[in-house]
Amino acid sequence: MTSRIAIIGRPNVGKSTLFNRLTGGKRAIVHDTPGVTRDRLEAPARLFDLDFTVVDTAGLEIGMKQQLSERLVGQTLAGLESADLGILLVDARSGVTPLDEEIARLLRSQAKPIVLVANKCEARTGEAEAQAAWSLGLGEPIPISAEHGQGLEGLAEALRPHIERGEPLAAPADDEDGPLHLAIVGRPNVGKSSLINRLIKEQRLLTGPEPGLTRDSVGIEWQWRGRPIRLVDTAGLRRKTRIEAPVEKLSASASLRAIRSCHVAVLLIDATEPLEKQELTIANRVLEEGRALVIAANKWDLVEAPEETLAEIRFRLKHRLAQLKKLPLVTLSVKTGRGLDKLLPTVIETVDRWSTRISTGKLNRWLAAALEQNPPPMAQNRRIKIRYATQVSTRPPTIALFANKPEGELPAAYKRYLEASFVEAFGLGGIAVRLVVRHGENPYHEARR
Repeated sequence: MTSRIAIIGRPNVGKSTLFNRLTGGKRAIVHDTPGVTRDRLEAPARLFDLDFTVVDTAGLEIGMKQQLSERLVGQTLAGLESADLGILLVDARSGVTPLDEEIARLLRSQAKPIVLVANKCEARTGEAEAQAAWSLGLGEPIPISAEHGQGLEGLAEALRPHIERGEPLAAPADDEDGPLHLAIVGRPNVGKSSLINRLIKEQRLLTGPEPGLTRDSVGIEWQWRGRPIRLVDTAGLRRKTRIEAPVEKLSASASLRAIRSCHVAVLLIDATEPLEKQELTIANRVLEEGRALVIAANKWDLVEAPEETLAEIRFRLKHRLAQLKKLPLVTLSVKTGRGLDKLLPTVIETVDRWSTRISTGKLNRWLAAALEQNPPPMAQNRRIKIRYATQVSTRPPTIALFANKPEGELPAAYKRYLEASFVEAFGLGGIAVRLVVRHGENPYHEARR
């Protein structure tokens, strides 16, 4: 187990910038707007020879009476509770504020070691400005610049006594051997964060009636029946024309990156407003990226006519996502837990089909039967001949067909016929398979002579 370090402070002092610096990436959204971070982000971090897990938290606004502010404070304190050590980050340029003093008073009452760090000390006067933080009663402030990577040696020395030394971080596991990356996607306010909280049986993610609470894509390590899963909560995706605020644009970009990097996406929809155009757009985006897809209809406890609603959802899927048949669909209620037991088995079954590998012999027996049932059309007064098929990759299943004509001359309708035939023959309903046509002879022809 590596040590866990939580970064704490008021809004806009650079917590997410420091988080990104320590994790070596751009996992957290950074913007000048105060209060961008809301959910806790966790990731492996390295600072020189120190390996640990770092936790980014929401900016603390103690004393605010709004419900959202109170919930954010609760989330941040939960992050500190789960950590071995806290970093209180202050802005040296702004000096010590009354809110910094309130936060320091709160942290002094916690049974956790706290390291005081003064950020934004790029200028020569930075270290002198940082000294004002002595007044917080948390020891000597360490001057750094998270944006420019300055002063990190001092931070490492302050953290070193508190970090449990273990083995260096292992290299990332191969995709097929590592944890299953499962992204929960959908429109705002359909219950994505609540679904993850229900699955892990913990109020880990911020939830509430306010639309757009989730901003970052938040990854959570979890296990289901002994299988490691990385659950990724994402910001709700609205139509592009409705996205105006810069922070929402960053959130949308983070959600799209989560789709590209996941193995399977659960598209959560509101069963009382089934399958709006934006949800079909999200589904198409998942399929275009070659990811596995499961549809989950939430708020099923509020549906007054279940059979009619289910038929309507299936009708829209059939006619708006015509490229896929038998797309996996689960009805559930995050609020009551009804139907939740069906979600993960459906996800695992879908991923298994998405990972299917078919022997070359079986593929070519299927191809011969499909060509005999419906021969390829003519092109430039010559019949197109498809001589051979081989699977070139999985996730999604991708089949190369060797033909005497380039791909552009194989009619789209005939290609759709082959895709449908392939899906039916190998039981891959609900999986977006890919057929690519390569111009040339059977590459194994000479080897068989």
